[in-house]
Amino acid sequence: MGGGIIGLSCALELQTRGYQAIVLETKRCGGQASGAAAGMLAPYSENVEGPDAFFQLCLDSLRLYPQWQERVKQISGQSFEYTDSGSLYVAYHDADLLALEGRLLWQRQFGSSGTILEGAELQRKEPLLTRDARAALYTPEESHIYAPHYVKALELACRGLGVHIYEQLDKLEIVEWQSEVVVRAADGRFFEGDQLLVCSGAWAQQLAETFHMNLPIYPIRGQICAYEVEAQPVSHMVFCNQGYLVGKENGTLVCGASEDVAGFDTSVTEKGIGRLKNWNKQLFPFLADKAPFHSWAGLRPATQDGYPLIGPIPESNRVVFAAGHYRNGILLSPATAVLAADFIADKQHNAYNQAFSPNRFG
Repeated sequence: MGGGIIGLSCALELQTRGYQAIVLETKRCGGQASGAAAGMLAPYSENVEGPDAFFQLCLDSLRLYPQWQERVKQISGQSFEYTDSGSLYVAYHDADLLALEGRLLWQRQFGSSGTILEGAELQRKEPLLTRDARAALYTPEESHIYAPHYVKALELACRGLGVHIYEQLDKLEIVEWQSEVVVRAADGRFFEGDQLLVCSGAWAQQLAETFHMNLPIYPIRGQICAYEVEAQPVSHMVFCNQGYLVGKENGTLVCGASEDVAGFDTSVTEKGIGRLKNWNKQLFPFLADKAPFHSWAGLRPATQDGYPLIGPIPESNRVVFAAGHYRNGILLSPATAVLAADFIADKQHNAYNQAFSPNRFG
């Protein structure tokens, strides 16, 4: 259930392992959070607290990406941007610099070759970066992907391997899930299977009553804007405590993300985009004279504790969840696909993956 980045990735992995996967999507594949993402693969920059289970999963996924994205390209016959750009996390004050230094200490224990850049060295990395920047943590291992093309390639790869994809189903009802799996679409069609993998993002919360579980997954609206630029002026993913900027091969500079709680509303607001414009010109002063040419919003499925739900439900091993990835669906797509397929195949997995049990909320 769900034809976003997670559902398509899981379908591809399962089909490769010899299963027959069927994807059921109420709208269009990749039409919700997946296609709206900025495509950053940045577990070091986006996990600032420490090496918890979530960071471990994100790091696992980053390490899978070189082979995974090449595999998707080969199967689909479609190319998409995958750039080993590295990242900069900017600090404006001495206190922020101390935090970066502390972060670097533990990140080096997990494979980062990062360094703290200051002064002229920082300006050489990003010449147009504000001179107000005190320093930045440079992490060479991080990369980014162009999400819309990646999602499309995933869909083509799935279809090429024989995955059955049904779109525009409007509404799905789980008729049976204990002795077998039966799902009914709004048009009356029935879909049957041996196991059910729930990849429906923020909409997974609607299944709480069906499975007698507490599923605290909520939609968070993320608003993003893009600028048209010449001779891409930003060569790294650049983060600060307000958001990020990332340059794409197609001549756009993407800025995100302004977040708010608006239910399932994906409309773009002047206030939301205004927040982005207020801080990004401080990071890159040349943006002060520019206006975004495009802005959009996507719904990010956030859980109560910030961790995704990945694994079987307690009442039946026929039902496995892979939902609630919040801002990290693109990054986590390969690791989630492998982990979900391992659960379905009843294989062993890393002990830290117990932290993502769908039953942890009771």
